[in-house]
Amino acid sequence: MKFTTRVEGDVVVIDAEGKIILGEGDVEIKQAVDELVKQGRKKILLNLAKVPYMDSAGLGEIIRCFTALRKSGGHFKLLSPNARVLDLLNITKLLTVFDSYDDEETALGSFS
Repeated sequence: MKFTTRVEGDVVVIDAEGKIILGEGDVEIKQAVDELVKQGRKKILLNLAKVPYMDSAGLGEIIRCFTALRKSGGHFKLLSPNARVLDLLNITKLLTVFDSYDDEETALGSFS
């Protein structure tokens, strides 16, 4: 699992690559988001375009990130989840909780 971050205006985009599963990616995403929140970043877009699979542990960390940002007055949104991840979000009824976008330009524009 690899994470890279980049700044687009006042939004931090986290580009994830690999599976987000128990012991592989779940801890890394928590650490990345926690560090950004400590830096005062309030707008985070998680790019899932290169994430082929996510299990319940990965989903739990994404929920925790969403909650932590919401409590600090921030926003956490998803970009380009694949069909498998969308199914997981749909089955768990979390698709209605997360803002999810297919293209980056629209996602970035949604933060303003």
